Amino acid sequence: MMKRLTGAAVAATIAFFSVTSAAHADPYLQCVTFARMFSGIQIFGDAWTWWNKASGKYQRGSTPTTGAVLVFKPEGKMRHGHVAVVSQVLTDRIIQVTHANWSPIEGSRGKVENDVTVVDVSQKGDWSKVKVWYNPVGDLGTTVYPTYGFIYQAAKDAATQFVSGSPAKTATKASNTKTDKSGR
Repeated sequence: MMKRLTGAAVAATIAFFSVTSAAHADPYLQCVTFARMFSGIQIFGDAWTWWNKASGKYQRGSTPTTGAVLVFKPEGKMRHGHVAVVSQVLTDRIIQVTHANWSPIEGSRGKVENDVTVVDVSQKGDWSKVKVWYNPVGDLGTTVYPTYGFIYQAAKDAATQFVSGSPAKTATKASNTKTDKSGR
C-alpha cells in the first residue's frame, strides 16, 4: 500500500511540475497578436489584411511615427504578410520597430524583438520597400520587403498601458498623424 501511495505522489509531483513549467514557458507570439496588444489597434486576421481592414477605422499613410504599425505585403515565404510597431523614428529613412516572430531567437521563432532597424529602400522615400535587420546574419540582409504603409493609432498610450499591465484603449482614428521626428 505504501509503494502505491509513494508512486502516486511521485506521479502527481511530476505532473504538477510539468504543468507548472509549461505554464511558465515563453509564449509563442504571432506578429499580429503582438502588434494588436502592443499598439492597441484592434484589427484581426492575417497581417497583410490589416491595411484594408484599417480603412475607415484608422488613418493610414507613408510617414513613420512612433506607435504606428508598419504593414508588410505578402511576399515569398512571408505569405501572410507581417506587422511591426514603430518604436522609434531615427531619420526620414531609418526607423526601429518592435515585433514578434521575425528572427529565430535562441533557436526558435515566436519571440519578441525590440528596436529592430528597418530601412526605407524605396526610390521615392515612401516606405513602400524596406530592408529589415535579421539577427542570424547580424545585418539587414539582402531581401527587400514590399509594404502597404503605416496604420496610425494613439499607440504611445497603448504601449504604456501594455507595459503597466492594463488593457490598451482603442480609438476609432488616430488624433495626429503628422508628428516631428522627436515623436511629439
